[in-house]
Amino acid sequence: MHFDLASKRRQIEELEEQVNQPDFWNDPKKAAEVTKRLGSLRNEVERFENLQQRLSSIVELAELAMEEEDESVEPELEGELREAEKVFREVEISALLSGEHDRSNAILSITPGAGGTDAQDWAEMLARMYQRWAQRHGFEFEILDYTEGKEAGIKSFTALVKGDYAYGLLKTERGVHRLVRISPFDADKSRHTSFAAVDVIPEIGEDVKIDIREEDLEIETFRSSGPGGQHMQKNETAVRITHKPTGIVVTCQSERSQHRNKEVALQILKAKLYELERRKREEELARLRGELPEISFGSQIRSYVLHPYKLVKDLRTDVETSDVESVLDGELDEFIYAALKKEAVSKGRKAEDSGR
Repeated sequence: MHFDLASKRRQIEELEEQVNQPDFWNDPKKAAEVTKRLGSLRNEVERFENLQQRLSSIVELAELAMEEEDESVEPELEGELREAEKVFREVEISALLSGEHDRSNAILSITPGAGGTDAQDWAEMLARMYQRWAQRHGFEFEILDYTEGKEAGIKSFTALVKGDYAYGLLKTERGVHRLVRISPFDADKSRHTSFAAVDVIPEIGEDVKIDIREEDLEIETFRSSGPGGQHMQKNETAVRITHKPTGIVVTCQSERSQHRNKEVALQILKAKLYELERRKREEELARLRGELPEISFGSQIRSYVLHPYKLVKDLRTDVETSDVESVLDGELDEFIYAALKKEAVSKGRKAEDSGR
């Protein structure tokens, strides 16, 4: 991990030059992207400089206390260190998120596994968990597709999470999530294990070209319904698109018009096709290196146990907590942070190996 302060300052200068051009606002969409990027970079540099100042103040205070043998400043030092640790975490995460699409919005999909109603209920619990996580981070959470289960829960769920680094943070959640609990749907109150798959892909901008032929698409329309059967539409505004060559199916029912739902569904399909090609390239590179590719969508990454004891454990990083309620209420940052650090270490080792 490396926070390149000089590079970020250069980028800020270059973007500021663009902003100061007379024709800058002639293209409002591009201008908005540039100003958003500029604001984000300024925040990153500000956080880093804030951290430097805090650490310098802490060192000065500690040296002064040692010289005067004054123990009364210890509580103040501890408080300053806690605040510095928070800022350091933010700076470190910025440095960890340096991937091509890490700054992008995220398309989050949740699919229940085997287990019937229990699995569908678990999928809905996960959807609520991520929505609350997004709210904690000030991200916009737009539900694009929500198909209810017959008795409870959801059969399918897709949301667009909008915000700087939404994809970079959420990509660590990709995989299978396992729940162990006493089933609320079982009259015998027996213990059940349920699975749900979470997939996260970046929202792809219009500058990325993906060839989608009309003859490869099967487009269906149906009446849309929101969570809990709300917002029922009399007209068939919802759109389901099947990409016949790959079998990928996308649905959108969040917009009021069929035309707009089709546009959003095509945008999701474009992102899924792009991600499919990216993963194929990664697997081919891994095969050439003699490595076994990680099957990220099918691998179990985390267990949530509610009975006979309470524990959430990430199987990749060994991070765990007994405060299951907080995790299900969106407290995911420790898991995400640990996964990002592990990924960075793994990439660093691969880079070292390839350079030998």
